[in-house]
Amino acid sequence: MTAARRRAAPEAHDGATRACIERAIDHIWERYSEPVSLDELSRSALLSRFHFARTFRDITGVTPGRFLSAVRIHQAKRMLLSTSRTITDISSAVGYQSLGSFTNYFTHSVGMPPSQFRHPAEGAALPLPPTGRHLHAARGTAAAVTISLPRGCPGLRVYVGIFPSPILQSPPVAAKIIDAAGDHTVRCVLPNVPPGTWFVHAVAAARATGLDRRTRHLLFVDRRDAVAAGTRAALRVAMRLRPRERTDPPILLALPDLRAPALSRPIADQAG
Repeated sequence: MTAARRRAAPEAHDGATRACIERAIDHIWERYSEPVSLDELSRSALLSRFHFARTFRDITGVTPGRFLSAVRIHQAKRMLLSTSRTITDISSAVGYQSLGSFTNYFTHSVGMPPSQFRHPAEGAALPLPPTGRHLHAARGTAAAVTISLPRGCPGLRVYVGIFPSPILQSPPVAAKIIDAAGDHTVRCVLPNVPPGTWFVHAVAAARATGLDRRTRHLLFVDRRDAVAAGTRAALRVAMRLRPRERTDPPILLALPDLRAPALSRPIADQAG
């Protein structure tokens, strides 16, 4: 059994401290195309450099630099799908000076090169991302994952995977997709998890009609950190899907289609 831990919950920090970190995150989203220093981010958060770096990692689970890198790749994905700009132009627009470095990091993070992400095979559904089988030890263990679903979601398609990174990026060491219908708890077993310390990610998407009768796309996530796998006893990890927050790093991995049918009844607005 593992002593998996969650990243800092909202109540673990007062509202003022979280607001400081969210200001820095907003600054990252606004200035991701430029060189952004730790000093600049700490000033935007109105915190000392040391306190800012420690608190940012405590709340988001990653360093400011890694969050910035994730935002850049996320924005590159958006540009590839929504614009006709060349890959070279997009690379420069998200802050990379080297096309080769951009292509390598994009491919590692997303699971495919930029050209393939922009032009997938016609009519082909994106498959379950390949796992890093080369990482597997000869004697892995199984991970039993229990996922509590958000209320008001009678049907969800949930992606769950075990990763070497606190950012959901390629490649996982084990992954599955679970279709959950009408149950508030789902369970699955991920086999062959090699010894080591891992991060367990879960993500689901849904459509819902809000109180104003507009359809919204909702994204639900959760993560467990410091999941220590051995070679004998099975891991047991409990997760609870929640609406994605501003302090969650962007999802970089090119996931299969997680869209589910529209929810059967209106729910309160939730940011995705």
